[in-house]
Amino acid sequence: MDLANRYSNLDRLLHRISFATLSVQIELADLENLIYRRALATIPCREPVFITALPRAGTTLLLQLISSLDRFASHTYRDMPFVLLPLMWQSISGRFRQTSTPTERAHGDGMMVSVDSVEAFEEMLWKAKCPDQYLPDRIAPWPAAATDEIAAALTSHMKKIIYLRQRTPDVVPRYISKNNGNIARVGCLLKCLPDAVIVVPIREPIQHAASLAHQHRHFLEIHARDRFACEYMRGIGHFDFGANLRPIDFGGWLASAHHTDQRTVGFWLEYWVAAYSHVLSHGGAVRVLPFDELCSRPDDALRSLAEVLNLDADNAELLLAQQLEIRDASSREVDLTGVRPSILKQAQDLYQSILSRSDFASLRTRIGA
Repeated sequence: MDLANRYSNLDRLLHRISFATLSVQIELADLENLIYRRALATIPCREPVFITALPRAGTTLLLQLISSLDRFASHTYRDMPFVLLPLMWQSISGRFRQTSTPTERAHGDGMMVSVDSVEAFEEMLWKAKCPDQYLPDRIAPWPAAATDEIAAALTSHMKKIIYLRQRTPDVVPRYISKNNGNIARVGCLLKCLPDAVIVVPIREPIQHAASLAHQHRHFLEIHARDRFACEYMRGIGHFDFGANLRPIDFGGWLASAHHTDQRTVGFWLEYWVAAYSHVLSHGGAVRVLPFDELCSRPDDALRSLAEVLNLDADNAELLLAQQLEIRDASSREVDLTGVRPSILKQAQDLYQSILSRSDFASLRTRIGA
C-alpha cells in the first residue's frame, strides 16, 4: 500500500510542516529540555545500542527482537511527525491517540507495521544538526569526532525516548535504535557515547547486493507514482533507495566506481565493499553479526547477541524465546552479467575476513560447533 493511502490529508499536512521546520524544532527542543529538566535529570543514558548496516541486512528484525524486552526503549511511529519534540508531541497527540491494524510496510518484504511499531527516526536529528554532511547526490561520512553540541543534543534526545518508553518505575530501559545512516558515523557515536554497543549485521554480499538493487528499483516505481511517499522518506532522512537515493561516500568510493548504474547489482556490490571496508576499519569497536547465521542457527545467534548486549539471564532467555520469529533467509539466483570479476572477488574476500573476526566466530569456538 502506498503511503499516500495510509495518511489522511491532515496527517500529510502535519508531516510536511514538520519536515519544513526542523531548525525551529531544534530551537524548541531546548525549551522542551527546560520544561522537563527535572524528569530528564534522573534518566541515565547507559550502554545505548545502535543497530546499523546497509539496508536489507536484517536490521529491522534485530530491532524488533531486542526492543520487545522492557530493558530497551526505541522510537515508534507514534513519535512522528514531530520527532525532535517527542515529549511535547506526546502531550498533544495523546489526546487523540488511535490504534491501528498492522499493515505491510512499503518495502514489500512481509514486515508488518502499526503506529506502535519500533522504527528509526533519529536521522532527522542528524539532518538538523549536521546539514553539511547531506550533499545533493551523496552523504559524506562523519569525522571520528564530535562537538559538545552534538553530544549534548543526542544524549538529551535519547533520554526523552527512554522517559517516554519506560514501562515500570523500577526498570529504566536502555536506548536502542536501528538507523542505517549510523554506519556513516560510528566513530562520532563512540566519541559521544563511549559505552555504546554498535551492532552491525552482515549478509552474504551477492545476495545482499541483489536485494539492494531490487529494492532500489521498487522504490523508484513507488516514488514515481506516490509523491507523498517520496517526500515522507526524504523528510525522515531515508536516503537509501529510489528517487531519494544518496549513497554514503565511504572513502570517496563514488568517484572511482566502475559500476555507475544504480539499478544494477554491480553498483550495489561496490557500495557493499566500500561500506563493509569502513566497518572493518573500526575493528573491535563494532560487533559484527552474520545475518545468515541468525537465520540458520537462531538459538546460537541469539545467545551470542545476548552476550554482546550484556543481558542478564532472564532477559537473555526472553530473547532466546523469540527464535521462532526468525525465518530462514531466502536466496535467489543473481544475474552477474557485467559485474567485474575483481569486484566479486573483493567482496567475497572481505566477507570472509569479516566473518573470521565476528562475535559469532568466537561463539562457535566456545561451544565447539
